[in-house]
Amino acid sequence: MTVTIQFLGGAGTVTGSKYLLRHDGQQLLVDCGLFQGYKALRLRNRAPLPVVPGQIGAVVLTHAHLDHSGHLPLLVREGFRGKVWCTHATRDLCEILLPDSAHLQEEDAAYANRHGYSRHSPALPLYTVADAEHALRLLRPQPVYQPFEPLRGWRVQFFGAGHILGAAQVLVEVGGRRILFSGDLGRADDLMMLPPDPPPQADAVVVESTYGNRQHPDTDLIEELAPLMARVAARGGTAVVPVFAVGRAQAILHAIAQLKRQHLLPAALPVYLDSPMAIHATALLERHLGEHRLSHHEVQQMTRTVKAAMTPDESKAIARHHGPKVILAGSGMATGGRVLHHLKLYLGDHRHMVILTGYQAPGTRGDTLQRGAASLRIHGEDWPVRAEVAQLLSASAHADGEGLLAWLRAIPGQPRHTFVVHGEPDAADTLRCRIERELRRTALVPEHGAVWEV
Repeated sequence: MTVTIQFLGGAGTVTGSKYLLRHDGQQLLVDCGLFQGYKALRLRNRAPLPVVPGQIGAVVLTHAHLDHSGHLPLLVREGFRGKVWCTHATRDLCEILLPDSAHLQEEDAAYANRHGYSRHSPALPLYTVADAEHALRLLRPQPVYQPFEPLRGWRVQFFGAGHILGAAQVLVEVGGRRILFSGDLGRADDLMMLPPDPPPQADAVVVESTYGNRQHPDTDLIEELAPLMARVAARGGTAVVPVFAVGRAQAILHAIAQLKRQHLLPAALPVYLDSPMAIHATALLERHLGEHRLSHHEVQQMTRTVKAAMTPDESKAIARHHGPKVILAGSGMATGGRVLHHLKLYLGDHRHMVILTGYQAPGTRGDTLQRGAASLRIHGEDWPVRAEVAQLLSASAHADGEGLLAWLRAIPGQPRHTFVVHGEPDAADTLRCRIERELRRTALVPEHGAVWEV
């Protein structure tokens, strides 16, 4: 019996990761992510999958970020009834991320209906909080390194991937084949997360390529953030920092805490964390000590640095604080969430600054800002961009091209297949070329929907 893999997402783009394995009448889905960015990609979220959800036997998640887990509520609503396997920390994070994602979608739809800027009448959320809660009931956490059997005759094992809490490489053994999924790989020198584990032997490898065409600078996050924060504080401005609630928010908070401790920033500089999801995710660092680099004291120091805004009223109250301040708010690519309201308030004044903290997928508002646009469309209106826009180059939680090659080089033996995924076309093809040239392995960038035998 053959083993095949179909690329239902994360092919030719950096979002929407979904990889369907088939063998002997059974189907297992690795990752179940949302598409983000260009409208043509986002429309795929509402299109039916080319597989009946009820015929998928199980789902295995590499980690909790929405571009890897955010389609789960839809999959369940459309008939999936199997189990969703993940690490313990991924389960804990999904319990925060999925309901929050649904809540934001419900809020955005309600806002669009109140203000009449949607082309759809009425505007509907992609899924609801109730859908997210149904999906969470199917999660089955497993320890890292301990093999388990999600389907009869299928063996799966997690290995650490760095990147964020709970992120894992996934090894699937079925039909005499060993298929290794990198998930999103972290950096060896990450400020917070441990380096990825050495990869196991595999016949086929599915590797991410988010930064496959880049090399991270030698400067660390604290060094890069210091002059930006000092500059905006000196001119009495506000720094608006769009952050991913899981991973990036905590890294920025830790860096700010260190800058205050080193007296490189005023101790009294107000720092707001305006994301209930990020607030809850930060608390998980305490629960999972030992799975990241921070000590109990450093986690405590980070949380003492920030003022948390849980409710909408607390979020609105931030604007009443005049003078220099820092606002961290979701989402990291400014695709939605509370950061949009802060951008509308502060984009139009040159004293203020927007600090982009990581990868900005093409077609997102973060990408528009990164490219120097004169205006930004938010809630159906165009808002002038006069604030300074800065892009952190050292904040990425992804391995760069060198890191990805080092991980691939460490795989024992010679994999017969290497599939390069989860990257924009240039990044993916650059990594493919390097794999073929430097590692002398056959590699390909699969097209969306393509099916390959492994």
